[in-house]
Amino acid sequence: MPSVQRVTLRPFRLPLRGALRWGRASEIRAMEHLLLEVTLSDGSLGRAEIPPRPTIYGETPDTIRAAIAYLEPRLVGVEIEDTEALQQALAALPNHPTARGGLDIALWEARAMARGVRLEDLLPPAKARVRVSYILGIADLEEMLRDAQRAYAAGVRVFKVKVGRDLEQDLERLRRLREAFPDVALYADANETLTPENAARYLEAWAAAGLLYVEEPLPIERVTARRALRQRGILPLIADDSCFTPRDLERELELDTFDVLNLKPARTGFTTSLAMLARARAAKKRVMVGSQASSSFGAYHAAFVAFQAGVDEPSELAFHLKAEGAFLEFPPFREGWLYWADLARTRFDPEAFARYAL
Repeated sequence: MPSVQRVTLRPFRLPLRGALRWGRASEIRAMEHLLLEVTLSDGSLGRAEIPPRPTIYGETPDTIRAAIAYLEPRLVGVEIEDTEALQQALAALPNHPTARGGLDIALWEARAMARGVRLEDLLPPAKARVRVSYILGIADLEEMLRDAQRAYAAGVRVFKVKVGRDLEQDLERLRRLREAFPDVALYADANETLTPENAARYLEAWAAAGLLYVEEPLPIERVTARRALRQRGILPLIADDSCFTPRDLERELELDTFDVLNLKPARTGFTTSLAMLARARAAKKRVMVGSQASSSFGAYHAAFVAFQAGVDEPSELAFHLKAEGAFLEFPPFREGWLYWADLARTRFDPEAFARYAL
């Protein structure tokens, strides 16, 4: 039985066509991520993208290298089919979500290769297509409209709009988006920027502007305020930062603070993402798959979760459109949808990756 032989990290950089800004002051101008590779004793290979997010998870490229250095000796020698032992090894290092999530995804890929099958054989789709969304960061009107036009031309019909710094500016941006793209659905991500005192006023204005829902309007620690805001029923609430882990999810389900769970495989891998999806479905919560501002390769892996039963809201599978370059040619979107038949033909391109490797 093949076992884990080594784990390697290969940093890469993909410039963005424009900065992504969110929250009170966060910003990225390039994807400075790491490609993780797991090699098995029979030569089988699994890959995953790791996106360091210092302002969200406290992870930097250096902390990810340290986390992998800590976990690798616990994984080496473990049989690829011993999923319980592999998960126990990953659990030896709490936190470090994207390092552990990347390892889990790469282990799934390596397991598929060792069996002589494709990843989709381990994660078969439950449907033929999924609706996709694109993230619009905080920007001036003209920059935002150019970004939206590029995504719209690529087939996206749902925009997730970063909001929360200025209500009037937010409303003007939303008005201009609605005017320019009348057939597009909109929802908001406030990234915890509101307060219990002003949240209802903001949500009422966004509801009047026709938004579908809003993600994390209040700081995570304001638990009772978040529950009270949901009980008012102004807009459905999306849980993201409040549900990093299964333990977080249990707390939020008990408090009943949200309507839609945003699952991000970049931080929870396949194994934990599937477990959280099942738990959310059992609790009758809606689910979407989110992006960690990943390349097309990260979006490719996230799509495997988006195609599972129970993911019924638009999934953030289009951020790679903001990147200048790719090492996986992502399939086209067709009138707002990603089709499984197109995704199944997608492959990692080692030669293209070499152009962006550091």
